[in-house]
Amino acid sequence: MGDDLTLTSVTKRFGAFTAVDDLDLTVPEGSFFALLGPSGCGKTTTLRMVAGLEEPTAGSIRLGEEDITRLKPYKRPVNTVFQSYALFPHLTIADNVAFGLRRQGRRKVDAEVERMLHLVELEHLAKRRPAQLSGGQQQRVALARALINEPKVLLLDEPLGALDLKLRRQMQLELKRIQTEVGLTFVHVTHDQEEAMTMADTVAVMNAGRIEQMGPPEELYEAPATTFVANFLGQSNLVAGSVSNGSGDLLTVDVEGTRVLAGRSRARVTEGAVWVGVRPEKVYLSGAGDEVGDDVNSLRAGVVSDVSFVGVSTQYLVRMPWGQDLTVFEQNTGARKRFRSGDAVDLHWRPEHTFLLDASQDASAGVEREAG
Repeated sequence: MGDDLTLTSVTKRFGAFTAVDDLDLTVPEGSFFALLGPSGCGKTTTLRMVAGLEEPTAGSIRLGEEDITRLKPYKRPVNTVFQSYALFPHLTIADNVAFGLRRQGRRKVDAEVERMLHLVELEHLAKRRPAQLSGGQQQRVALARALINEPKVLLLDEPLGALDLKLRRQMQLELKRIQTEVGLTFVHVTHDQEEAMTMADTVAVMNAGRIEQMGPPEELYEAPATTFVANFLGQSNLVAGSVSNGSGDLLTVDVEGTRVLAGRSRARVTEGAVWVGVRPEKVYLSGAGDEVGDDVNSLRAGVVSDVSFVGVSTQYLVRMPWGQDLTVFEQNTGARKRFRSGDAVDLHWRPEHTFLLDASQDASAGVEREAG
């Protein structure tokens, strides 16, 4: 359909190691698509196969009607922007952007170069050299150099990884603006969850060479399909429970002797043992024994074990009677009571914010741990 990018049963093995495992994927034409996952999950290998820098062990890659699986990189209507901008230090910014067109033998390129520099808001720096530019500006030059070739697909391999946090956030919005303006298909590889959710229409979460879940960012965040997605995309509290009543739109779950309600639409499992999930920012605290409405879930008799003030919110760790620490993020609006370590508290959240996952999955899958 149109110029959709379609990967069918794509596998890539390096010796005995399978980097990408029987991947099926369609990236709609004109969309901003993110491949998100930890290091070693196969996302960059997938990108390199689309670019023609790696050849699949099995499967096919099509762009619209054209099979590009075995095409040389330079014959594909695809361009890649890498984390290392790979600009030519001896050329001006304008000449860097013009490089691809000149290599095709084009003579009159000034108007197109000017249009591209205008798109990335760098026309005033056309005569400078890369060393005179900031990291963010160099990244935009690399983007203009790729876009001037009018590829059908632009591949972005951790393009913002070398930038500091503030600049990275600025560039996220900038990239989204440019993609919307040019209407090209962008395929963006990243391990940064916020980056993927800020920019992409569709996010595919990869793990061990396979896609765990794919969809709009909000859907993946609010209704994760696996413990890996629940933990890798943001943070989740996962508590062991057992479905005790499965009739109607609301499921009743027993959690350590307490009745918790969950909407059927967000339940991946509707009977037996489950992980009961809720995001930390959906939970609020009250003093132990305080009355709350009947229409909220409550887990009682917790004790605050840690308090971290992080500006916009306060993050609490609460030790529950069965020995598990649960996380609560409360916005610092000034409207709610602040708690201290050692305070006895109850946790509350609305039933529609509960999700239920398969209890046979590892509850710590996808949790990012500090290296070393």
